[in-house]
Amino acid sequence: MAEARIDKWLWSVRIFKTRTIASEACKKGRISVNGVQVKPSKMVHEGDTVQVRKPPVTYSFKVLQCIENRVGAKLVPDMMQNITPQDQYDLLEMNRIGGFVKRAAGLGRPTKKDRRDMEDFLSDAPFDLPEEFDFDE
Repeated sequence: MAEARIDKWLWSVRIFKTRTIASEACKKGRISVNGVQVKPSKMVHEGDTVQVRKPPVTYSFKVLQCIENRVGAKLVPDMMQNITPQDQYDLLEMNRIGGFVKRAAGLGRPTKKDRRDMEDFLSDAPFDLPEEFDFDE
């Protein structure tokens, strides 16, 4: 098969859990092929570059084989090549680390895990903390 629908391809290589979610991502403009935003019915060909925006990161994949049927996880590397730049993964890591610092209004008190993560983060700080953040008590 020399071509496949982008929504089916995204689902079959396990980028999205369902084909419906893949279609919705296309409709919201989060999927682009070779730098152009596409609709779910866009046909993708071997050698195309697919960008998937899952905020805050934009993943990039090169299509090695066009398929429309879901394959096992071990076969996915034969179908696509992950060419996402390292700076995108660094951005994801920074977002994960800094995620607990800004709590959205209405989320309530931090959990024990949030508190421990905050203590670990602040204990490695290269600066002196005010007394209110003293965790040795």
